[in-house]
Order: sequence, then C-alpha cells, then structure tokens
Amino acid sequence: MAPVAVGDVIPDGTLSYFDEQDQLQSVSIHSLAAGKKVILFAVPGAFTPPAVNDPFVMKAWAKTFPDNKHVKFLADGSATYTRALGLELDLSEKGLGIRSRRFALLVEDLKVKAANIESGGEFTVSSAEDILKAL
Repeated sequence: MAPVAVGDVIPDGTLSYFDEQDQLQSVSIHSLAAGKKVILFAVPGAFTPPAVNDPFVMKAWAKTFPDNKHVKFLADGSATYTRALGLELDLSEKGLGIRSRRFALLVEDLKVKAANIESGGEFTVSSAEDILKAL
C-alpha cells in the first residue's frame, strides 16, 4: 500500500487510551478529526527510532505532561492504523515486529494538508517544529 499523502482523506480507525478515571477507552480517528485541524505523530519508543505502543506505555508517557489538556496520547498497539496509513515498518527480522515509520501529519477535516514522513531511521522532517511550520 502506498503511504498516505497530501490530499488524501485519512482512513478511519480505532486507537486506545486511558481516560482520567483510568479506564481503557477506544476512539475513532474520524470522530476526533472531523471538522478539526489535528496533527498525528508517530513517536519514538524507548531505545528504538520508531514505535507502535500499547495504551499502558502511552499512559505512562502522558503522565510526564501532567498539565497537558490538548494532546491525546493514543495507542496503536497492533499497528492496525499504521498499516491503514501505509506507514508500517517491518522490523521482524530484528525481533521488533511491526513498527511505525516516524511521521507527522497535518490533517484538516480528515484531509492531509502536510505529510512529513521520514525515510529509514532518520529524524529530519517530522519534528513538532517542522509540522508547525505547515500551520
């Protein structure tokens, strides 16, 4: 599958997170992004350039930003949504399974306005500073 690109409508999918009551929740990407401007990031995992993390890892990471009220730490533990975006990276031969390429997408009302997608293990175009320039 070709990677998601500028002009594409993002696929719908379900991601997971822990709410304020510590309950595991699922949310549709389309329900979060419809009619809004959002940025989707694939973020580095501990000791690895790309990651596909479970809700427990994302919950722990979110706790490092206790005053945050605007960023949702969503998990794609099985890389299902990552595959739908065409941004998976198969590192099975290295014992790491399916991961995500590093990326930042600016999405407006479900349509990709900017797609900063890294090649290999690089970190040259997908930083917060880089994607904010597209705003």
